[in-house]
Amino acid sequence: MADAYIIDAVRTPRGIGKQGKGALAHLHPQHLGATVLKAIRDRNSINTAEVDDVIWGTSSQDGKQGGDLGRMALLAAGYDTKASGVTLDRFCGSGITTVNMAAASIMSGMEDLVIAGGTEMMSLTAAQAREKIEKGIKVYGMGAGNEALDELHPQTHQGIGADAIAANEGISREDLEKLGLESQRRAAIAIEEGRFDKSVVPVYNEDGSIALDKEEYPRPSTTAEGLAGLKPAFGAIIDSDQGNGHTPREQITRRYPDLKFEAMHHAGISSGVVDGAAAILLASKEYAEKNNLKPRARIVAYANMGDDPTFMLNAPVPAAKKVLEKAGLSKDDIDVYEVNEAFAVVTEKFIRDMDVDRAKVNPNGGAIALGHPIGATGSMLIGTALDELERTGGRYGLITMCAGGGMAPAVIIERVEA
Repeated sequence: MADAYIIDAVRTPRGIGKQGKGALAHLHPQHLGATVLKAIRDRNSINTAEVDDVIWGTSSQDGKQGGDLGRMALLAAGYDTKASGVTLDRFCGSGITTVNMAAASIMSGMEDLVIAGGTEMMSLTAAQAREKIEKGIKVYGMGAGNEALDELHPQTHQGIGADAIAANEGISREDLEKLGLESQRRAAIAIEEGRFDKSVVPVYNEDGSIALDKEEYPRPSTTAEGLAGLKPAFGAIIDSDQGNGHTPREQITRRYPDLKFEAMHHAGISSGVVDGAAAILLASKEYAEKNNLKPRARIVAYANMGDDPTFMLNAPVPAAKKVLEKAGLSKDDIDVYEVNEAFAVVTEKFIRDMDVDRAKVNPNGGAIALGHPIGATGSMLIGTALDELERTGGRYGLITMCAGGGMAPAVIIERVEA
């Protein structure tokens, strides 16, 4: 089996995902995708006619984010029309899945040059959801109003799933707030020291002016006292009918009747709502050598794992164990873990269950501080892990994240010596 190498990784800064407030919210999602595709092309002088495929992740494929964003973004970027594009959805795990599928196509020997990545404009998707509600269109949870599926696998709001997991695991709000505060602290240091500078590319408006060239979401002034004073984000909906005949609490207790839980997660310990895009260039060894492309990392192994759809967020641990076994590595061989902070409980549970050094997990902060543009985050995390391995001289990075429906993709990368 051939090796698949990461040649380069780029991303946009994350912009606040609110219409009229976020610096990127006025742009078309194809524009964000084109931004990173142009950067990956220009930084590596690739001939886009030789790009076998662009595999893109976008979770909410509706409205402006519909219509195969991968293909449309590459055309908007000025790529040769010979470059093909496809768009997929594994909810939050989309951006890791695109990289894994790109690697698979190269490792199989069928393709030589593939770009993976993703785009999500949460400012746009939130507005679209509000429009549907205003028009009387019911917006259901993950079960999407399928009564048969709802009976078999009750699914609800991910934030309430996070609250239920915290109660089930005996993890306190104080512990979660410690993790949220540390995410902010680490992100502030990373930004101050320029640790993201190698990968972040500016986003320009159509008139050539800069729309955003730095992270917009982080709140470095966050304090423990401030977090302690925040109200739970999902308290207002935990016992309200969400339009499918059940309350979120009922969805959980139908499967776990003895579980007692209350709303706990709030904005300070949940992932930020943001806009952003990322792209990763992968190539075979032969193509890289022939075209003077210098590999930065090798894909060692990847895996996918499903878990309980009701709790929904618990698959990262079994996914990590599965990918470690495939790679023939132990948890102690990993120098950098990137575990998406969809909610603080996800990362806290991962650290406890895997019994790993906290310093190795999200060393530059995570989605609580930086934000989580759903379909793009996985690709962003892979690039962040690679940058950190190069900064510290580490060898292996493991990247994983929870995804809707109770899933998690995972990948292990190995830094290539300079």
